[in-house]
Amino acid sequence: MSFELNGVFYQTDKEGYLENPENWNKEVAEYMASTVDTELTPEHWQVIEILRDYYQEYGYPPQVKVIVKTMQKRFGTEKGNYKYFYQLFPKGPYLQAYKIAGVSNPCKWM
Repeated sequence: MSFELNGVFYQTDKEGYLENPENWNKEVAEYMASTVDTELTPEHWQVIEILRDYYQEYGYPPQVKVIVKTMQKRFGTEKGNYKYFYQLFPKGPYLQAYKIAGVSNPCKWM
């Protein structure tokens, strides 16, 4: 599967995750967000940054508890909790957050 943005084609797996996460950019994130009915806010971008940073450092997507723990360290307990995370991504981290952040399909790592 693939999609095209501004003349560039991006390959995805059958679930819609980028095949090559290194090709991710903010335009791709906006497109991916539209495919899962999400309008990105500055708060979404903060979480996306955490996901991207972790993925770039370790080469695989983080567990949700790692994201929440990192959110708590960066933003305090008000935003560093599961409730806040799921308010931003109500359809779940794998369907929304991971896909929008352009990290590889977390199911292939389980």
